[in-house]
Amino acid sequence: MTGERITSIQGLGYDDFFESNRKRLKLDGFEVARVIAEYRGAYRVKNQNGEYLAKITGKQMFKALSREDYPSVGDWVAIAIPDEEHAVIHAVLPRKAVIKRRYGGRNKTQIIAANIDVAFIVQAVDRDYSLNRFERYFALTKDGGVKPVMVLNKTDLVPKEELKLKEGEIKNRFKNIDLILASTLSDSGLGELSSYIEEGKTYCFLGSSGVGKSTLINKLLGEKIIKTSDINIRSGRGRHTTTRREMYFLKNGGMVVDNPGMREVGMIDSSAGIDDFFKKISDLAKNCKYPDCTHTHEPGCAVLSALETGDIDEEKYSNYINLKKEAEHYQMTKSEKREKDRQFGKFIKRAKGQLKKQGGKYIEK
Repeated sequence: MTGERITSIQGLGYDDFFESNRKRLKLDGFEVARVIAEYRGAYRVKNQNGEYLAKITGKQMFKALSREDYPSVGDWVAIAIPDEEHAVIHAVLPRKAVIKRRYGGRNKTQIIAANIDVAFIVQAVDRDYSLNRFERYFALTKDGGVKPVMVLNKTDLVPKEELKLKEGEIKNRFKNIDLILASTLSDSGLGELSSYIEEGKTYCFLGSSGVGKSTLINKLLGEKIIKTSDINIRSGRGRHTTTRREMYFLKNGGMVVDNPGMREVGMIDSSAGIDDFFKKISDLAKNCKYPDCTHTHEPGCAVLSALETGDIDEEKYSNYINLKKEAEHYQMTKSEKREKDRQFGKFIKRAKGQLKKQGGKYIEK
């Protein structure tokens, strides 16, 4: 978290969007701070006056309907400051942008980072390199209103010819997304990476364990602040050491969030992000014969027709279908749960009414 001292709240990314929402929610009587780290049951927040260890109120816990209602790294929060070291979080301001995913095999949603400007999506040439995996991250970031940038790391571990082939297939598949080829051993690409980062803007690093996210951030910081494991000489791989999300401050005034490695990048209700990223396919879908076309077998499907003529890439099409199915399944399960909750609420209401008619008393436990 260390870095240059912030002299103004705007230096932390605070702007008119957050200020107008603070006034709208009648939170003028509180100071504001940004969440820069999340611990078990506590947070570290920062404003122009310093850093504080913070907890949310019991009222906030009671009102929370899901994990999304709790603060996350990058959030702006309204706080009271009882002493020089501690703060109490009374509210989370609305998010301008948010990256979230489904995880744990259940329909649980996890916020990865809030109010991010650019997401650096990192893959290593020697690990889980996959164009489809890149697309998963792109769909999540696009849905959250965040610009994605690809970082292909550890480029020193493959021959130049192989690297050239990988670069070619990436640029052929993703024509409108920036690509940075990086190596923390030779420092190649670090200047290009650093040039993206601007004062007062927030960036996060996403990717699997061991792809070098923390090492890249250490290089940007100019010192080894984040703990990383030594690289195994035989495998060329480092072990994952980041265990929590945390924000760090660069000397140029930019802010970066380090994230634990993610084994799974599950889709949530991110159909808008998928359609935005796969715009060519989603535009073709508007010309399908049936409005509820699944683009898998129906006659008159414009997407399948384009696939047959080679107008769209087969692998890209396959990934699009898989991501859409995941997002639709999540949304369907979420709707079913909402309906069950609604029916249960009706049942409780009826039970209270019957007890009242019978002169009984309903006691909530």
